[in-house]
Amino acid sequence: MAPAELRRTVVLLPNGLTLANLFFGVFAIVAASRGQFEGAGMFVVFGGVADALDGRIARATRTGSRFGSELDSLVDAISFGLAPSLIMFFAVLNRDGWDWLLCFWFTACAVIRLARFNVEQAGRAKTHFHGLPSPAAGLTLATYYWFSQTPLYNQTMIGDLPWHVMLRYIMLGLSFLMISNVSYAAVPTIGYRSIKEILGSLVVLGTILGVLFVRKEFFFPALMAYVLYGVVRTVLLGLVHGRPGAAEEEDAADDALHDYSDRGEALESEGRRRKRRRRGRGRSLPPSPPASTPPEDSRG
Repeated sequence: MAPAELRRTVVLLPNGLTLANLFFGVFAIVAASRGQFEGAGMFVVFGGVADALDGRIARATRTGSRFGSELDSLVDAISFGLAPSLIMFFAVLNRDGWDWLLCFWFTACAVIRLARFNVEQAGRAKTHFHGLPSPAAGLTLATYYWFSQTPLYNQTMIGDLPWHVMLRYIMLGLSFLMISNVSYAAVPTIGYRSIKEILGSLVVLGTILGVLFVRKEFFFPALMAYVLYGVVRTVLLGLVHGRPGAAEEEDAADDALHDYSDRGEALESEGRRRKRRRRGRGRSLPPSPPASTPPEDSRG
């Protein structure tokens, strides 16, 4: 494959994954309209996997663009806004009343969340999100039906809770959290050099094990725990520091430090490249001719 063709393939790969996310989102809506709620939840999860990969591949291959960022937001509005809300509408909500307004409000908040993200945080590495990420909110709704079909739900007191009423408030809560300033951690840092990296590695490992072995029992409770974690963390930091917005200030400092380190690494890399270019130019120059000596004066 020629270098130009390889470059074109690398550029198209992230956008192809974004369109795959759109495919799964539309398929989830179709499956929910047919009463196939378990399959609909699965398609939203597949969309979440594609959404997680497209941005990482774009950053790893340095093929990110404004077009890709805008396309990703438009697709996320369908896959994690409209599709999960319609799954809830067909599976749980009252189709004859005004419950469809909950679907509208959830989708509207997802769209607002994505627009704000493009203005505030898109295009750079993130340690925290301002507001609940729309994929987390959408996956929380989409995986409820899975959880409702498990023995943990049906054979324990959990199933006796008034879920048909609670889910309406859960939808409203997720909607408001998406457009709030509540701080949510991004993907944990993996490693072993600090307590934070060790905890991040344990979280990632536990997530992988949960997805592999107890998928239906895992997703909805784990996502609800993530939602509550952001609320509790923001409230506690506000109480400790004695003012609202303390969590946002701390996250802004973390982001600034991260951006500063990224700029430092970029400058260091650029300095190394300049040194290599100077050395290369020095090696390519022809040797200087020997200095000429003035002719001897023959006039005595």
